Parts: sequence; C-alpha cells; structure tokens
Amino acid sequence: MKRNIDLRALALMAASGASIIYGANHTIAKGLMPDVIRPHAFILLRVTGAALLFWLIAQFFPKERLKKKDRLLFLWCALFGMSINMTSFFKGLELSTPINSSVVITLVPVILLVLGRIFLKERISALKATGIFIGLVGAIGLVLLDVQTQTNAPNIPLGNIYFMLNALSYSIYLILVKPLTHQYHAITLMKYFFLIAVFLNIPLGYQEFTEVAWTSLDFDVIGQLSFVVVATTVLTYLFNIFALKQLSPSTIGAFIYLQPIIATIVAVASGADHLNAVRIFAALFIFAGVYLSSRKPLRA
Repeated sequence: MKRNIDLRALALMAASGASIIYGANHTIAKGLMPDVIRPHAFILLRVTGAALLFWLIAQFFPKERLKKKDRLLFLWCALFGMSINMTSFFKGLELSTPINSSVVITLVPVILLVLGRIFLKERISALKATGIFIGLVGAIGLVLLDVQTQTNAPNIPLGNIYFMLNALSYSIYLILVKPLTHQYHAITLMKYFFLIAVFLNIPLGYQEFTEVAWTSLDFDVIGQLSFVVVATTVLTYLFNIFALKQLSPSTIGAFIYLQPIIATIVAVASGADHLNAVRIFAALFIFAGVYLSSRKPLRA
C-alpha cells in the first residue's frame, strides 16, 4: 500500500515537473530568438537532438519493426507533431510573447473536442458547445485586441495566430497517434517520429542552421539550448510516460493549466513579458471555455 502511495506521489511530481519545464520553456526559447538562433534552425536543432537521444535510449529497449501499413501514419504524425506543430510554435514565439503562447496552448482540449466531433462523430452537448464558443472568443480577442507590438515581439497578433495553428496541429497529432500507442512502445514511436522530423525540417532549417555562430556561443546560451532539447523535448515526454503508469490521462491533462501560471511567473520575473487587461480577460475566457467544454454532463 505504501509503495502504491509513493509511486502516485512520484507520478504527481513527474507530471508537475513536465508542466514546470514547459512553462519555463516559453520564456527560455523566446530569449534565444532571433539574436542567437532563428525559429527554423531552432526546430532543426531540437528534432535532431531529440532523435539522437531517443535512438540512444532505444538501445536499452526491445527493438520493434514498423508494420508496412503504419508507415504513412508515422509520416503524418511526424508532420503534424514534430514539424508543423513546432514550426508554428517557434514562429509564434518569435513574433508574440511567452504569456500569450502559454495561454493559447490551453485551447488544445477544446480543439480536440471539435476534431472528435468531426472525425469520430462524438456528440457535443450544449454545455460543451458553450465552452467552445467562450474559449474561441477569448482566443480571437487575444488576436484582435492585444497590443500590436512590444519589445522583442514585432507582430503579436500574427504570432498569436501561429500559436492557434500550433494548438490545432498538436491536437491533430494526438488524434493520429492514438491507434499507434496501442501497437508500439513509446520509445519506438518517438525515435521514428523524430528521425522523420529531421528530414522534414532540413529544407526549412538548414540555411538558418548554418547562420548560427556555433563556435562563439557562450556557456549560458549553450545551457539554454540544451534545456530546450533535453528537458523540454526528452525529459518531459519521459516524465509524462512515467506519470501515465500511475495516473489517468484526464489527470495528466489537467496539468496543462500549470503552464500559463509558470510561464507568467517566469516571463514577468525575467522581464521578458508583462500582463495587461486584454491578456488577463482573454485568459479568463479561454480557461472558462476549456472548463465548460471539459465537464461531464450530470446524470439523472
């Protein structure tokens, strides 16, 4: 009994750790662009580093062969989960702010609900429909009403649109990857997804990658780049895998709401971003929308 309690406590710590890393990443990655590295080069660095690490980790797990019928699905997963998703996130982060990126990402449960209705014919209740509408009002308000520019954020509305594309792409990835999780080990999925992603991102990122002054980077910058590759990409996934063994997916999903809190604290404390009335009200609308759309209807 005590062992189960200890494992659950460790799982909660792992899920919290993953969200804390994600929350801090919004500001850390933002601080590196565009002076140190441009978005497409950053993505190429991230997927290449993650691919190398996951293939190294895979040496300690049983080898699995990909079924021929699943190869195209692996390509689609890598495209939406490790190419379009990352490209839109980093482009958005270059143009907008860390707080906005962390707020918009909480739309993922709402988008999943809509995609579930379209592709899986899942029923959407009036309460969930209301939540979707309120969440979208908050997101649209963030795009249309937020300030146009601020220091190190040259086009905030366009950046916010990229963030919404990021949330949409990640949601599509979650739907596509679901059947594969029942057939392959998580490490197998990750090593192939990121390997495919390297080739998908080379055409976009190679030129920017060669422009980075790699030999003149100081240790502080190298540490931040390593954080994005190792912590944000590899550790968070491993933390969530461990947490999923002890906690339900819905419990894990709830930790996404830690991201805006952590991101806001880090961004404001470091001077990378600031709060204003539009961002606060937009966040309240989005959180309310996600809450209503995630509630289960009461049974008689």
